[in-house]
Amino acid sequence: MNNSQQRGKTGRSQVRRAELIATGRKLFADTPYDALSMDDIAQHAGVAKGLIYYYFTSKRGYYLAIVEDSVAELVARAGGDSDLPDAERVHRTVEGYLHYAEHHRAAYRTIVTGGVGSDAEVLAIRDAVREELVATIAEGAYGRRTLPVIARLALVGWLSAVEGTTLEWIGGLARDPAAQPGRTELAALLVRQLRATLTVIGEFVPECPAPPAPPEPAGPQADLVPVTGSP
Repeated sequence: MNNSQQRGKTGRSQVRRAELIATGRKLFADTPYDALSMDDIAQHAGVAKGLIYYYFTSKRGYYLAIVEDSVAELVARAGGDSDLPDAERVHRTVEGYLHYAEHHRAAYRTIVTGGVGSDAEVLAIRDAVREELVATIAEGAYGRRTLPVIARLALVGWLSAVEGTTLEWIGGLARDPAAQPGRTELAALLVRQLRATLTVIGEFVPECPAPPAPPEPAGPQADLVPVTGSP
C-alpha cells in the first residue's frame, strides 16, 4: 500500500480521495500531464493545493493513483461475471475490455502505452494488467489461471494484438466513427482470433486442448453476449 492509500483509509477520506481521482481522470483525459500544474488541479477540484499533496504526496503520486484507479476499473469490467459458463465468460471479458476502452479512451491509451514518457511505474502497472487479463482468459478457456510457458506466450501475443487493434479502433472512433465497426462486431472478431490462438496452443501443448466450439452463431455478432448496464 502506498502513502496516498494509507492516508485515505477512513470512510470520509476515501470519499474525498475518490472525488479527487475522479476529477483528475477528467483533467488528464483532456490535458497533457505537463500542461497541468498542481494549482490548476486544485482550482478544478475546488480544494486547497495542500489537500492534494496530503492524499497523494506529489503530482506524480496523484497521476499514478489515477492510473491505478483506471486499471482497477478496466480489470473489473473485463473480469466480471465469473459465475458465467467458461465460454460466455471469455466472450464477456473481451466485450468488457472494449467497452472500457470505448468509454475511457484517454485512460486506456495511458494504460497500454505506458503513460508519460513510458513511465516505468505505469509500465509496471500495465504489465500487471496484462498478467491479470491473460489469467482471466486462461481461466475461462481452461479452468485454471496458470499455464505452461508456450501457452502463456501465445495468449500474450493475442492480447498484444488486441491492444493494437483497440488503439486503432478508438482512434478511428475519434476521427470517423461512422466508418468503424461497432463494439460487438469487433469483439466477435477478436473472440474468433482467440479461438484460433487456442487451437494452435492445443497443437503445441496437448495438456491445453482447445475448448469445444460453441454452437455456430447466426452471424458474426452472435458470438458475444452483450454487456448490459450504463456506459
